[in-house]
Amino acid sequence: MRSMVAVGALALTAATVMAVPAMADPINSHGKKVTPAPYDIVSVGSESIAFINDQLSFNYNKTVKHHSPSHPYYYSWDGVPLGNPNNNNPKEYNLKAGCKNFRPDGSGAGIKALTTYGTTKYKGKTYPCVDFARSSRPRGTSDPAYGVGGIGFEALWQDAVTYSTIGSKSNVPNNLTLKQLSEIFGCGIPAKTYGTTTYPPGTWGALLGPSAKDPLGSPDPILPQQGSGTLAFFAGVLQLTSTNEPSCGTGSTNVDLQPEENEGIDPAFLIGGVKGGAPNPNVIFPFSIGVWIAQQYHSAKCGKKPTKSQNRFGCAENGILSLDGISHVAPTAKVKGAVVTNPKFLKTPFKRFLYAVIPFDASTADHLPPNLEPLLGKKGYFCSSKVAKVVASYGFETYRLCGITT
Repeated sequence: MRSMVAVGALALTAATVMAVPAMADPINSHGKKVTPAPYDIVSVGSESIAFINDQLSFNYNKTVKHHSPSHPYYYSWDGVPLGNPNNNNPKEYNLKAGCKNFRPDGSGAGIKALTTYGTTKYKGKTYPCVDFARSSRPRGTSDPAYGVGGIGFEALWQDAVTYSTIGSKSNVPNNLTLKQLSEIFGCGIPAKTYGTTTYPPGTWGALLGPSAKDPLGSPDPILPQQGSGTLAFFAGVLQLTSTNEPSCGTGSTNVDLQPEENEGIDPAFLIGGVKGGAPNPNVIFPFSIGVWIAQQYHSAKCGKKPTKSQNRFGCAENGILSLDGISHVAPTAKVKGAVVTNPKFLKTPFKRFLYAVIPFDASTADHLPPNLEPLLGKKGYFCSSKVAKVVASYGFETYRLCGITT
């Protein structure tokens, strides 16, 4: 599991936040590290929606005029360091005062932490150490049910997942179908004869015929880290039987860990899987369209201070990877001058929702814990029109049914 970074939640200038891109703890308006109070709201989990939550935390806390148990701050803890998502020397942190150190990374880890991480106390009252989990995948068969003692999934925003490659020098075509993607990531490309030529199984020629750029070469499928919501969603759409690194890819032998989701700066994407190698023309890696848009068009280069027009949180971790379309449907489109997820792509099986996963509360009509209502309720901050520009700047689409849990 990779190390965690928490990014600020109080009124702080963009320059201060980004001056230390790997800030490890929440910081107050004076730039000092703080530990969230037991009664504060804390989220962990998905990296796909970590930075938008960091921004909403920053914005929301400026509306809290008197910090108290009745008016808590909201803190979003990232699962990995900014600009160094594959840090394999993890450090654990106090998510709240009185809680044990922890660092959940990914949707699955966040959901598990929601139900198992424990509690803390303030003036005799008990508070959860994790109030809700960020998730970029829907409810899984092993998740607690929607009922007493279980959890609810609240769809906040919309996104889609496609595949990424190294761009124009890639051997991967820009129009693979769902079936072809299933064969690539499932290591199941059968041998095929075109005319008098038979191409061996697992080759580009067997998949695409003699028009392939490198007919005797092989696709190099890479999957994100275990626990990733992007991994779970993508594997589900392709109906893969395993979420392990594909045995037919070089990552199964040359890379110690699957890369963090939605990034293109890992050596896994280079020939040989080592630093200094040339970009691998056969690499194919799932990627959130929304996250890629945010990185490509709204974020500063990693380690650089963002301009006033760039996102305050996150950086361009997409690196050498660019997006490709599926079945001739482009992943992005320009709408009113802005690059957004192609509306046509949102009609494919690769559309997904982005969730807040909450403890089921039988005492409320919408089953949200009362302290989360101002933040996540149907009339809460996350679902208000106030956040539409933030949602767009972080690459996602608003959802008219935001605030409903299932």
